[in-house]
Amino acid sequence: MSRVADDEARRLVATCPTGAIEAENGNVRVDLRRCVHCFRCARGEDARMAWDSGYEWARFAEGVKEPAWPSGFSKSLHIRVVDAGDCGACLSEVRQLNNPYYNMHRLGFFLTPTPRNADILLVVGPVTEQMRKPLLETFWAMPTPKLVMAVGACALSGGVFGTSIFSGSGVGSVLPVDIEVPGAPPPPLAILHALLLAAGRKPPNEENGTKFRLAELAAG
Repeated sequence: MSRVADDEARRLVATCPTGAIEAENGNVRVDLRRCVHCFRCARGEDARMAWDSGYEWARFAEGVKEPAWPSGFSKSLHIRVVDAGDCGACLSEVRQLNNPYYNMHRLGFFLTPTPRNADILLVVGPVTEQMRKPLLETFWAMPTPKLVMAVGACALSGGVFGTSIFSGSGVGSVLPVDIEVPGAPPPPLAILHALLLAAGRKPPNEENGTKFRLAELAAG
């Protein structure tokens, strides 16, 4: 949170297409679950926002502390990916995890086509009406213990698509989310951080959960 003049705060709020920037009494706050990384607040004509860079974006959802895996689970976790109405951006980043450059297999993470073998349900997209039932059926078919990971701004808040008669407000409106990965889209390294967090091998990001946290207003 940063302090700015009231008129400048209003201009910053007006630049955001998803209402991620909020201002009250000169205090400016960014809801990174809604941020779609358009950078209008950082690169626009009146932009004076400054951001910290990094890739350890993931954090536990509100009320979630740590996954309750039995001993030994952290070394080998299987992931069922569900496209719940994604535009293709977040899903494309998830697909990169299997490439030799990222090679998530060396870290003990494996994709599975069946929910009955899955430990983690990784969801992208705002959850359209057509995907609500398949998503629930996938979750119910998974054995326990299991964990739900929402990847991308649309999966966290509905993004620019939700909420409407066709599109939901994110995975949390349908299923209990354990780990959140903000971004539009989050890069593969941010998703890998989420998987390591799920495995208990990395700490969560305490700075709002994304590579972009509101630092200070840019000088000048």
